[in-house]
Amino acid sequence: MPPTQTAPDPEPVSADPPSRAGRTLLTQSWLDLAFLHWPVEPAEVAPLLPAGTVPDTLDGVTYVGLVAFRMHRVGWFRLPGLPYLGSFPETNVRLYSVDAHGRRGVVFRSLDASRLIPVAVGRWAFRIPYVWSRMSVRYDGATVAYESSRRWPGPRGARSSIAVEVGERVGEPTPLEHFLTARWGMHSAFRGRPLYLPNTHPRWPLHRARLLHCDETLLAAAGLRGSLGEPVSVLYSPGVPVRFGAPPRRDGDRPVSGEGSPPRPLP
Repeated sequence: MPPTQTAPDPEPVSADPPSRAGRTLLTQSWLDLAFLHWPVEPAEVAPLLPAGTVPDTLDGVTYVGLVAFRMHRVGWFRLPGLPYLGSFPETNVRLYSVDAHGRRGVVFRSLDASRLIPVAVGRWAFRIPYVWSRMSVRYDGATVAYESSRRWPGPRGARSSIAVEVGERVGEPTPLEHFLTARWGMHSAFRGRPLYLPNTHPRWPLHRARLLHCDETLLAAAGLRGSLGEPVSVLYSPGVPVRFGAPPRRDGDRPVSGEGSPPRPLP
């Protein structure tokens, strides 16, 4: 990030969605989520973000998240979600971003999923970095285990193996927990222009979680360098129904830098 470039004033962090999702583009549910997060320096991840965004920070630090869950019944517009093609395990690597309007969001560096057709549609139609992987989610009492091994397009063999023990319900999330989970949009690029896709869902039901096991190479495959050590935040949620709205129509985005640059290559 150039030394003269500064982040815009971001909107407040809120556990409740803003009223800007507009007409429904996609519906889905995110179920049985494990959130693992590590702190990283903003300058390290700035080159990994799309044009028009900068790292979103809390007390001068930004974060990388590894989020494993079950996608359930993805559907277009207000049509019923698909029971097979629209339901599958997923694990994503995500960064935290803010755009020239101050809209906080996430940037997906990779999204491993076990259904090939949704992967192909996401990559080719929307330029979202989906990858096809062998995946499973297993349950044993309070323990939830997530397995992922990448198939295509690679790097082949990139993997994650995570197990968490679900603990007590979170009464009032900390400022960091709000910052990491209360995200109401996705930043990306489409045909060389910045793209913001808003979403809305009920307030997260969060639980503390104990990390039992984490063996993964997805962070390195997504461009994160070096060992990040133990995650500083581990959370679990039984899930929420989600609605994605259509992107704003020519809403006057003036990116912080690089408007008109081609999308970065998919990992």
